[in-house]
Amino acid sequence: MKTPPISLEALLVLDAIETRGSYAAAAEQLNKVPSALSYIVQKLEEKLNVTLFQRQGRRAVLTPAGKHLLSEGRKVLTAINTLSEQTQTIANGWEPKIRLACDSIMDIKTIFNGIEEFLAAHHSIEIDVQEQVMNGTWEALIDDRVDLVIGAPAPVPNQKGIRAIKIAELNSVLVVNKAHELSLIKQPIKLEQLSGYRNVVVHDSAQHQIPWSVNMIAGSQHFFVSSITIKTAAIIAGIGIGYLPKDLIQDHIESGELIVLKLAEERPPQDLFMAWKITNKGKGLNKLITILSRR
Repeated sequence: MKTPPISLEALLVLDAIETRGSYAAAAEQLNKVPSALSYIVQKLEEKLNVTLFQRQGRRAVLTPAGKHLLSEGRKVLTAINTLSEQTQTIANGWEPKIRLACDSIMDIKTIFNGIEEFLAAHHSIEIDVQEQVMNGTWEALIDDRVDLVIGAPAPVPNQKGIRAIKIAELNSVLVVNKAHELSLIKQPIKLEQLSGYRNVVVHDSAQHQIPWSVNMIAGSQHFFVSSITIKTAAIIAGIGIGYLPKDLIQDHIESGELIVLKLAEERPPQDLFMAWKITNKGKGLNKLITILSRR
């Protein structure tokens, strides 16, 4: 590979001169003599055949070409520093990146609060968060597309190597918008009375496994969406009826946008899990699991 004309040392020199405003001040910062900095800049200008600095009084000011070089060069310096930190992190048993899949049924704000706490102590570790639904959450873990799943529904897949802990119970309620005719029917309502109404259902995000069908009302038409957020908006708009997590829609219930229907046969709470593969020994994952388990 051909030696590039721009060295990391030259980028550091340019950064110091631009930041401090003079060769003398930059030399003091880098613990070098000013003549050494002048030599580095001169050689770089010769290799690139450009002028990088011009004098304005006692200050050394970048030319347009110099500004562009330093702007892009600082990105390189940042990447090098990140690479160094990640290399040291890996050597000490900390992975450079953790991939999470959150079921759309979860309150993401609580999860993000835990992630923020983790990143405050481990800023060099990247976090990749994706949304999944029902069996798609488990599938992402089984297929090694993620390292940790949060809010995955019961039952836990009967597959060796998965460690799962219960983190919450999901209490779903059947809701309609405030103008829906079901809100005027005498309650409690029997399930067979719901068969003539359109049911808003969240798609299972599984790609290869058999999708799960939950919260589907027998005999009704279906309106499919991709997340709980969209499902909530669809029901508020009057498109259909559907089951939603009570905790996530409490504000809509209190405001009167959504009406909770009392059923003759209420559904029991559903267990939600956080899970990972026991073969994953990363210190970062273990620390993140500990933090999220407290919330």
